[in-house]
Amino acid sequence: MSKSVVRLSLGALPRVESVKLTIAIPVELKAQLDAYAEVHSRLHGQVETTTLIPHMLAAFIARDRGFRALSARLVKSTTG
Repeated sequence: MSKSVVRLSLGALPRVESVKLTIAIPVELKAQLDAYAEVHSRLHGQVETTTLIPHMLAAFIARDRGFRALSARLVKSTTG
């Protein structure tokens, strides 16, 4: 029996310049983020939960079709 390969949406993390932002999140979400960081660390090497969050948000925004469509329209309307 062959094992299926399980992959996370978030791959290995690139190095990026960052700014500090403080937010409050529900306890349940923090637990889920910590669990995700644990799995990610096993696949890609040790990483802190706080390091993953910006990459997760960037991936979410990049995949949001509605945001891309509306952003394109807004840019178009302000330039032409």
